[in-house]
Amino acid sequence: TVMTPQRKKDDEYRTFQDEWTEEFAFVERAGSAVCLMCNDKIASMKRSNVKRHFDTRHATFASKYPAGDSRKKAQQQLHVWTRQGDYNSASFAGSLAIVRNGKPFTDGEYAKTLMLDVANELFDDLPNKDKIIKRIQDMPLSARTVHDRTIMMANQVEETQVKDINAAPFFSLALDESTDVSHLAQFSVIARYAAGDTLREESLAVLPIKGSTRGEDLFKSFMEFACEKNLPMDKLLSVCTDGAPCMVGEKKGFVALLREHENRPILSFHCILHQEALCAQMCDGQLGEVMSLVIRVINFIVARALNDRQFKTLLDEVGNNYHGLLLHSNVRWLSRGKVLSRFAACLNEIRNFLEMKGIEHPELVETEWLLKFYYLVDMTEHLNQLNVKMQGIGNTVLSLQHAVFAFENKLELFIMDLETGRLLHFEKLRQFKDACTASEPTQNFDLHQLAGFTSSLLQSFKARFGEFQMKKLQPEDQLIVKTWNALPVTYDTLKRVSIAVLTMFGSTYSCEQSFSHLKNIKSNLRSRLTDESLNACMKLNLTKYQPDYKQAHVDRNEKTST
Repeated sequence: TVMTPQRKKDDEYRTFQDEWTEEFAFVERAGSAVCLMCNDKIASMKRSNVKRHFDTRHATFASKYPAGDSRKKAQQQLHVWTRQGDYNSASFAGSLAIVRNGKPFTDGEYAKTLMLDVANELFDDLPNKDKIIKRIQDMPLSARTVHDRTIMMANQVEETQVKDINAAPFFSLALDESTDVSHLAQFSVIARYAAGDTLREESLAVLPIKGSTRGEDLFKSFMEFACEKNLPMDKLLSVCTDGAPCMVGEKKGFVALLREHENRPILSFHCILHQEALCAQMCDGQLGEVMSLVIRVINFIVARALNDRQFKTLLDEVGNNYHGLLLHSNVRWLSRGKVLSRFAACLNEIRNFLEMKGIEHPELVETEWLLKFYYLVDMTEHLNQLNVKMQGIGNTVLSLQHAVFAFENKLELFIMDLETGRLLHFEKLRQFKDACTASEPTQNFDLHQLAGFTSSLLQSFKARFGEFQMKKLQPEDQLIVKTWNALPVTYDTLKRVSIAVLTMFGSTYSCEQSFSHLKNIKSNLRSRLTDESLNACMKLNLTKYQPDYKQAHVDRNEKTST
């Protein structure tokens, strides 16, 4: 058959034309025309289709770079970036690993040098070793590149977070404020919401507070952020705070101002972990005197360098498994229990050391004092176990109150255990009592006072956790959310109520965790880290979303092209 001129012309138009790269920023890949700026594919290779895409999707690029040398140069750069797509994806992956390990942006060059040195030895017997080395060399990992990649990925994660929150029926917030190494107040905002069948707990932002940290200041900073990111405030269900006056003040607290602004009720919870820690202090009266003496003795030994060295030498000489005492810190939840446990393990060595130094503390050998001391050791161990059980990401108000109510039941059991003298749940106290009985069988022990301490602790728990007296439902997991989502439409109201309850925070543990990351990221060596960089690093450290390297690379090209 003879091909007609018209058919020949149509076939030419259905093949990729080289001039389209310069005119419209398209290249040919796998039989399709691919846009260098947005990565879209045009299956039907017609000039009209390619031109329409360029004119409608990239009009800004066309006006910024008119036809000629300027456009040709810009499109050549786009072509280079596109050919380096694999390198850029690797660069994003490397940048994410650097940030998630809390390393500075400048470690990118170190990581690249490390990979080159390792690859030079590891792939020495491979025929394509030079190609591997060349790819690593071409991978951009400068400090500026790692910084830019971090900002891009954080922005992408933030867009996904806001999108999912807008699609969710409700969301709740956990809020807390702390001070970083440069004495700048940082306001941590954590959100929990249901995204499909998954219950998400995400750090939305760490907001810098430049001046005072009154409720008005925190509220203003948060509302500016919420408006900028288009958060659906009408879906906000509850707020969990640490109970500070700036958060829960009746008139000017953050929660009060938020309720006034939204003109509707918003649930407010006092962090269960903070309340448990307050109950666990048990520093009133006689138990407070026991703890005070322990801290004084520890400070005498540990806070003085010579005493500390000599005491450690003594522990080594007698074969003690520990290498020293622990200092007490009021702000650390588990500190009290750990300090008491270590003090008890080293008590004989402490007595000997104080005698060598001529320091008298007769209480350390008095039976009445030691009964209270060993009771405190065992009880703080139980409280620490409760605290650890309530820590962690994803715990809802239901699971936390379940743990608290279970511990209240345990306290009632502990009271009976002390009154009967069996001490089944007080290991250290029982060992001390048995040792005393073995040396002096006729000795009597008054354990009713200790039962009274336990009863006071129980009343403290009941008083503090009154706001959480809901029905004792079982802890949630992802299966519960999935089950509720599977219900027919006729159960829509019940479904919404269940999901609403599951989104509530019972503690500000996530905020405390974010401050731990903050301390690691903005250290003394990185105290001049900008607010934008810090927020991006925090977001990538705390998020469960995985950034899309390919999409981030496309977004970069589009941003550059405009």
